[in-house]
Amino acid sequence: MLLNDLSILGLACRARKISTGDKAIESIQKKRAQLALLASDASENTKKRISDKCRYYQIDLIEVDSMERLSSAIGKELCAYMTVDDIGFAKSIKSRIGR
Repeated sequence: MLLNDLSILGLACRARKISTGDKAIESIQKKRAQLALLASDASENTKKRISDKCRYYQIDLIEVDSMERLSSAIGKELCAYMTVDDIGFAKSIKSRIGR
């Protein structure tokens, strides 16, 4: 995913439609998440946990280049994964990367 494509995450974060950390896991389990984003340089344990949850709860998962790029898009430090909890933002992100 290109950096330009990640710029919409900043808008979604300001609109409070992004969940990170334990809130992201909760969002997946409660099916509020419309899309999950996972950094490719996250630990293997994190990758497995998030991908298994997304597969089980049928949430689309997109892998992003790095934690640094994912974190800088929302202005937080070292974010390995997040969920987009708004269908409009999720559709926009998917269309920007051609999914």
